[in-house]
Amino acid sequence: MWGNKKPETPQAAPRPQAAQPEQKNSPVNQSPKPAPSTLEEKTVSTDALRPLGATADRATARLGSSLHVKGEITGNEDLQIDGSVEGLIQLDERKLTIGATSKVTADVIAREVVVYGNVKGNLRAKDRIEIKKDGSVVGDLTTSRIMIEDGAYFKGSIEIDKTAEKESRSSAFAKPATANAGAPAAKTI
Repeated sequence: MWGNKKPETPQAAPRPQAAQPEQKNSPVNQSPKPAPSTLEEKTVSTDALRPLGATADRATARLGSSLHVKGEITGNEDLQIDGSVEGLIQLDERKLTIGATSKVTADVIAREVVVYGNVKGNLRAKDRIEIKKDGSVVGDLTTSRIMIEDGAYFKGSIEIDKTAEKESRSSAFAKPATANAGAPAAKTI
């Protein structure tokens, strides 16, 4: 359509002027938007795209407080539960966070489990289990590291799994075994 018309002499003069501002605008538009060079700029640009608590290489899924799930949950990403779940939760190499408003009646298998809410079921974590001060767990725990804060409720047994600890020692950045020995003792009510 544009190529079919012949430019007339009066239009030829304004046309190059219109083309020049476009060329000037392109570099002007690009220079104020350079690639983020500071940590703050990178954080701002990625936080809008990433859920809270997620790291750059991991996504965190979330079940909201109004959701109720019956059945089996499996996946390959971190999960935060704020609603209720009945069944099985299996996130082999990922982190499960059980929020303060959640009620979970399930067996759990994950790399790491952090409990702020209520859980009835057995927890198995390859790395560690944390029960926060308002958290409640009724069931057996199997993990290589455990942390139970003051004020938390726990009823069940704890088995420290040394096989996961041996695997972590083989890496160069593993903590010595004496660091794990200082973990708080389990309390039974």
